[in-house]
Amino acid sequence: MSPTYDAIIVGAGMSGLAAGIRLAQFDQRVLVLERHYLWGGLNSFYKQAGRRFDVGLHALTNYAERGSRGRPLTRILRQLRLRWDDLALRPQGRSRIALGSCTLDFSNDFELLRQEVAERFPASRDAFDQLVAEIDALDAYAPIGAGAERGARAVLGERFPDPLLVEALLLPLCYYGSAREGDIDWYQFVILFRSIFQEGLGRPRGGIKPVLDLLVARFKEEGGELRLRTGVSELLHEDGRCRGVRLEDGEELLASRVLSSAGWGETMRLAGQETYERHVDPGELGRLSFMESIFVLDRQPRELGFDHTIVFFNDGESFDYRVPDDLIDTRSGVLASPNNYADSENDPTLDEGLYRLTNLAGYDAWKALGEEDYRDAKERCLGEALDAAVPFGIDPRPHAVHHDSFTPRTVERFTSKAGGCVYGANRKRLDGATPLEGLHLIGTDQGLLGITGALLSGITIANQSALVPNETP
Repeated sequence: MSPTYDAIIVGAGMSGLAAGIRLAQFDQRVLVLERHYLWGGLNSFYKQAGRRFDVGLHALTNYAERGSRGRPLTRILRQLRLRWDDLALRPQGRSRIALGSCTLDFSNDFELLRQEVAERFPASRDAFDQLVAEIDALDAYAPIGAGAERGARAVLGERFPDPLLVEALLLPLCYYGSAREGDIDWYQFVILFRSIFQEGLGRPRGGIKPVLDLLVARFKEEGGELRLRTGVSELLHEDGRCRGVRLEDGEELLASRVLSSAGWGETMRLAGQETYERHVDPGELGRLSFMESIFVLDRQPRELGFDHTIVFFNDGESFDYRVPDDLIDTRSGVLASPNNYADSENDPTLDEGLYRLTNLAGYDAWKALGEEDYRDAKERCLGEALDAAVPFGIDPRPHAVHHDSFTPRTVERFTSKAGGCVYGANRKRLDGATPLEGLHLIGTDQGLLGITGALLSGITIANQSALVPNETP
């Protein structure tokens, strides 16, 4: 039987939609399947109390001004045939790393961070400049070679005489992309250092929904088909080749290739228990997840004294990035306000003040709670997290007109990521390859993280797979 589709894509997140657009541009018949009723995956949106809230979006990394050349964002726009104006990006103001009594401010002008390091860590100034020169010489999205998966903590510790600087640099990069507890792979450090510090942060006008809607529209313009509320129960395969999918309602769909953004472990489980047990090392599966709360305020955060865009904080001089044994770890976290990007006064979605708090959270502890205990625990943990974060930001409680929180249980429910894991497996598969011919990984477990990374992941693997001749299952 001939395949119904040239490509089926599991998951309508950033990587899935980008891959779908790109494959459709190769005149392929493409179907994107999404189990949930909204598209976006880990970077989606929801409505509550008459308001729309972003999920996951603190910032879009790799900010680029209109007309910039040679940037990851420029490549994305070109390959998806989008215009810079379509994103309506607004740059961050000033953000901060706060580690104990030490602070380092940074912005989209990299010289600010360079100056801050030179002033606060003069003994490490030359080593920092040398690090920057090395990163500049690398292909930021292919710095793979000997020792690439070595931990950045050891690499930086050999370079900098100031241990506190090592901790300060790890704090934001781990929170914004490391799947590895206690550290971050060196190659991921290189990517995120350039993405966050050298290129900078931005936010689309209107938040994440306009970007997602734009991607869906482009996909459909290219002839792609999107099915929501359509979950995949099984990957069909025979003689080592993926033939298609079986849906949760029993329907079978054949395809020449399948691209999955479900995650490494989740994808192998869809391929069957035997395939899972043969190829999945449980120690490779990530566990990192978060509790995040958002507050709607009766005034702008700047009026209350919070004028940074993002603050990465740690209450001591040693940063412990790992899954907590308890519900949350209040010792470190991220504070953010979308109101503190440039030109926010002209964004109608920011008429009210918004303030977000993110902490590391333990899935097992949350999963063990009954429903009533779960609701009580959310409020208790929120209070503890706010008390710990106030020295680095503001206390939003006296000015809150609404608030909401999500936990690892929420992440698992709405994204189908096992254990509510946000950054996926701690070993990435950068070529997108799987044990089954015709089955490719995209998204978090392929290795590029964040919104920009997810888009690039989808594009990169789509480009590679589109060059493989179709084979009839």
